[in-house]
Amino acid sequence: MTDDHKPEKSKPRFLDRDHVFFSKAWVRALTVAVPVLMAVMDFTMGSPGWGMVFAGSAVWALWELFLRR
Repeated sequence: MTDDHKPEKSKPRFLDRDHVFFSKAWVRALTVAVPVLMAVMDFTMGSPGWGMVFAGSAVWALWELFLRR
């Protein structure tokens, strides 16, 4: 009888704080700031739907890159 159980690989996350790309704080901050600026622009230009999309992505990036753990 063999043990065919292999350790599960963790699913890659879209915003992985431990990835080498996000090792610098300014890259993480820019990843949050760009969607915030887009949300502000969309809300001021009268496009609340896109403003909500970008605001949501900014909140998600903030959570994944700074607040999680």
